[in-house]
Amino acid sequence: MSQRELQRVKVIENAVAGHITVAEAARLLNLSARQIKRLKQRCVPGEVDWVKHGNRGQRRSWRVAERVLAKVLRLAGGKYAGFNDSHFTEKLQEVEGMQLSRETVRRILRGAGRPSPQKRRAPRYRSRRERRPRKGMMVLTDGSRERWLEDRGPALTLIGFQDDATSEVLAARFQVECEDTLGYLRVLRGLVEAHGVPRSLYRDRHSAFQRNDDRWSEEERLAGRREPTQLGRVLEELGIEQIAALTPQAKGRIERLWKTFQDRLRSELRLAKARTVEQANAVLARFLPVYNRKFGKVAREAGNDFRELDQRVNGDRLFSLRYERTVGHDHTIAFGAHTIQLPVVAGLQGYAGKKVEVSHQLNGELHIWLGNQRLHQSPLSIDYTVGMAPKRPARRHHPVAKKKKPPRIYVLGGRAALAVR
Repeated sequence: MSQRELQRVKVIENAVAGHITVAEAARLLNLSARQIKRLKQRCVPGEVDWVKHGNRGQRRSWRVAERVLAKVLRLAGGKYAGFNDSHFTEKLQEVEGMQLSRETVRRILRGAGRPSPQKRRAPRYRSRRERRPRKGMMVLTDGSRERWLEDRGPALTLIGFQDDATSEVLAARFQVECEDTLGYLRVLRGLVEAHGVPRSLYRDRHSAFQRNDDRWSEEERLAGRREPTQLGRVLEELGIEQIAALTPQAKGRIERLWKTFQDRLRSELRLAKARTVEQANAVLARFLPVYNRKFGKVAREAGNDFRELDQRVNGDRLFSLRYERTVGHDHTIAFGAHTIQLPVVAGLQGYAGKKVEVSHQLNGELHIWLGNQRLHQSPLSIDYTVGMAPKRPARRHHPVAKKKKPPRIYVLGGRAALAVR
């Protein structure tokens, strides 16, 4: 018996014996006078069982059946192993047809000694950055390299773009390669084609976005600014303001997105038995709409700050790796290990010495442009240029002091003589 029940027995016995009044007993037990009278009628002097509730020891009508308990535990340890409590409850309701609440599922799992897969840390005080009021004002981007397929396939990198106002994932894609320029270009193009051009981009200081070396060319020193990276150039031409985060905590919203994905999306990949990057992207395409419906927020202000890309812009040329080359006297250019012969241009006797743009597009084609006139088109794997080193500023020439020649030695009459210069 609890201390509360023992106190109730003592007070009611005193009330039955006439030592205290009904009003005093009601005040001591915080009950009504009518309830005290009922307890006096139930009281049996010398016994204590009368104070126990009549339902004690009986099976509750709302108790989960044993077969349901066994099925929940079997699914939690097998088909849905590794799912968190909320995600597991959703699967029980949507797939298995078991209408159980999250708290019931949690109680079943904890009672069976199954801990939550989520690791909890002691809370720390941080002030959260206020969201942008309208959709499209700011988009966050990042990449996450993980064993998304666990032991079923290779490690993959997930690159994604998330709207700051609504938390919706606007575009995402798995790739086998690490976080790189090509991955960001592919996902950025999907974002622009599906939603439009955002006003700003909140990103980290990855070398795909900015140059992190300290080398400046003479042209850059005279201009007072550094040449952008391939991805930085695309963002500049789109008119997207770049905001660089100094720490992972500064872009905590998308970092929390990765934590949710590493829990829920990884479980979905396991459930679908995905083994390849193509299968992973198929699961991702089905997962994103469900995630956005469940976790998306409503922006504080109506409206959309995304703007459509100008129809006159050549998207294939914009979202490509672009290099500048000078046409040789024989109207050829060098591109890596390739020498490309350029054709005759109508209206020009020759264009040797002019600057041309080499556009290596994401579809694996190489295009060469003289202004807005295309001179050349040929297939060339986009992976060919991934390892090409960027053009570095020329180093200043420092004259090297001439080494002194060793003195000449002549042999005169069997004796060594040193020649003086």
